[in-house]
Amino acid sequence: MADSEHSSSDDTFSDSREKSTEKSELQFSEDEEALIIRMYNLVGERWALIAGRIPGRTAEEIEKYWTSTHSTSQ
Repeated sequence: MADSEHSSSDDTFSDSREKSTEKSELQFSEDEEALIIRMYNLVGERWALIAGRIPGRTAEEIEKYWTSTHSTSQ
C-alpha cells in the first residue's frame, strides 16, 4: 500500500514539473526570435525547417511559440 500512495504523489509532482517545463519552452532569446521571424517570412509555416536552424529547439516548440506570440497579428 505504501507504494501506491507514493506513486500518486510522484504523479502529482511529475504533472506540476511538466507544466513548468512547458512554460520555459516558450522562452526564446532575442536572437532566436529574430531568426524565427526571418525564417517564417522566407519559408512560412515550415516549422521543421525553421527548427533545423535553431539548435536544441523542436518544430513543436517553435510552432507553439509562434502561435502564442504572433497569432493575433496574422
